[in-house]
Amino acid sequence: MPRPGQVKPATDERLSDRIAIGLLTRTFPPELVDRIVEETGKSGQRQRLLPPRVVVYFVLAMCLFSGQGYEEVARLLTEGLAWARRWSGSWQVPTTAAISRARVKLGPEPLRALFAEVARPLATPSTSGAWYRSWRVMAIDGTTFDVPDSEENAARFGRPKTHRGERSAFPQVRLVVLAECGTHAITHATLGPFTTAEPVLARELFGALGRGDLLLADRGFAGLDLWRAASAGGADLLWRIRSHSVLPVRKELPDGSYLSDIVAARDHRKRADPTVVRVIEYTLDDPGRAAQSAPYRLITSVLDHEAAPATELAALYNERWEIETALDELKTHQRGPAQVLRSRSPEGVEQEVWGHLLVHHAIRSLMHDSAHQADVDTDRLSFTRTLRLARRQVAAQAAFSP
Repeated sequence: MPRPGQVKPATDERLSDRIAIGLLTRTFPPELVDRIVEETGKSGQRQRLLPPRVVVYFVLAMCLFSGQGYEEVARLLTEGLAWARRWSGSWQVPTTAAISRARVKLGPEPLRALFAEVARPLATPSTSGAWYRSWRVMAIDGTTFDVPDSEENAARFGRPKTHRGERSAFPQVRLVVLAECGTHAITHATLGPFTTAEPVLARELFGALGRGDLLLADRGFAGLDLWRAASAGGADLLWRIRSHSVLPVRKELPDGSYLSDIVAARDHRKRADPTVVRVIEYTLDDPGRAAQSAPYRLITSVLDHEAAPATELAALYNERWEIETALDELKTHQRGPAQVLRSRSPEGVEQEVWGHLLVHHAIRSLMHDSAHQADVDTDRLSFTRTLRLARRQVAAQAAFSP
């Protein structure tokens, strides 16, 4: 029997058209998915067992239920249809081979385009931790995913070497992301081979930054060319640099910071074509830490010490760890600890990574909305519990009409 509130569908509808999966269809409505599929040239015949819309939702569910087999994920998507035993259509759970073929035909483009369409900063003016004065606090960082050891994946992505110089067990795909610190929302991302360094991939993301953003970054992103690329759109920067970097004192400021300049590594002696920065040096007075041999050093494009005092910026830099937390949510809790992605082709790997990013954004959107309605800090909500809730929604709401 239908559940209360459900309407038995007309006999000329396909079961696959009625797949709805709780949080995911709330965040990525069918109309949006259909438009993206059409715009990326992946639309197909509507009478097929696995039309493109269903394959998109399957990839998302596959990432939500990381570790489950293809057919089990398909069952989770359709178990809400069990009441419709008198349905005159002939839809059944697809085989693993059929799902694999459908994923290959879909490719990564619709998932990438869907992320570009939906992913955005979530914070409102009242979101705690998302702002420093008038700046939206953003961070950039990268990570890697292990992928199956196939010839295609190894050729496309490469693999790291062990400390003994041997090849590691799995190739790796590198991911670099921009994230909003206050909400952990990943707003922009790019991926490439393990052999491509994070700063190289990061350049593809800097165009998303603009006036009103304050970008935090770790020492791996230091360098004049990268600094100029990141600030070209008007964003301000607060980056940590190595303690041995050469930073001559040009002018001391009342808050203990000082003005200096940075040059390209090739110009350290002549110091030609410099860019002015403000330097903040500090130490941490923490009995639980080993004694520091050198102070932490930050450089910022905010030259006015009154607009952003040194002590406030030193404390603010700790927010950079929020992006580390976001990547941990993505890799450890959502994907599963030490799990290898399931796709044996480079296109499948890319599709899967974009799927994981979309699922993470959906969960973080739900957490932000919930925190906003309850007037609490988003950090007080548990990502793991919200992930479990999203998984329960799939089982409870599968096949409810969107």
